Amino acid sequence: MGLAVMLEIPLVICNIQRGGPSTGLPTKTEQSDLFQSWYGRNGEAPMPVISASSPADCFETIFEACRIAVEYMTPVIFLSDGYIANGSEPWRFPSAKDLKEIKVSFIKEKNGDKYLPYKRDEKLSRPWAIPGTKGLEHRIGGIEKQHETGNISYDPENHEFMVHMRQAKVEKVADSIPNQKLDSGSEKGKLLILGWGSTYGAIKTACIEARKEGYEVSHAQVRYIKPFPKNLGELLYSFDKVLIPEMNTGQLIKIIRDKYLIPAVGLNKIKGLPFTAGEVKEKLLKC
Repeated sequence: MGLAVMLEIPLVICNIQRGGPSTGLPTKTEQSDLFQSWYGRNGEAPMPVISASSPADCFETIFEACRIAVEYMTPVIFLSDGYIANGSEPWRFPSAKDLKEIKVSFIKEKNGDKYLPYKRDEKLSRPWAIPGTKGLEHRIGGIEKQHETGNISYDPENHEFMVHMRQAKVEKVADSIPNQKLDSGSEKGKLLILGWGSTYGAIKTACIEARKEGYEVSHAQVRYIKPFPKNLGELLYSFDKVLIPEMNTGQLIKIIRDKYLIPAVGLNKIKGLPFTAGEVKEKLLKC
């Protein structure tokens, strides 16, 4: 993964999470690899992270991961888990003509006196040359690259610049993803339940039942985890409390607290089993 970040090549990594560590609970579900997806590489090696919330959602989410990988020339991590992977639901197979376009652009001629393999466009994406194209031969490898030329560089200023550049490119992905929407409920109020991945169904059901009983609760399910949608912070600040259910010891909640400085409340389950709507409802009624 670190090599793919350094080379800046399109790659989609599928992580179907299950109980760990090591062999752990190989047939049971968990959401314990979010920190690995965010931080789990040597050096500063950022990459986009995107998650599916249901079996039917996997196709569109993987398709979107491929779009981001190709258009931004970056590896992307797709997160699913055992509950989704072993689940099923009715799903209409899409027609190719209805799919969003993934813009693939290969460079065909030099972009300077010599070919500059790390010269960037408005997305901070480097050009993509088909191997063997005459005049576009260039160096690849895992050692730090000089800005634009791609030559090996141990220059300290260049290394710091490139670290910030690779991070800025990942953050640029936020320019081409939709704003965070609520799945249900009012846009501001007392309580927002923020979920990700396969917690979707249990949270949705719990919120529907709670609102029928007169409780003021809203629900948002995050697909884009790195970078977050641009309006996520504004959405979170619109609620008195934020509850984050996760099948881990509390990973998204730590990222949310760190980035947005809100006192989010966690609901954690690490039993190899998905949440039930009753468990989520019981917690939200106490918030």
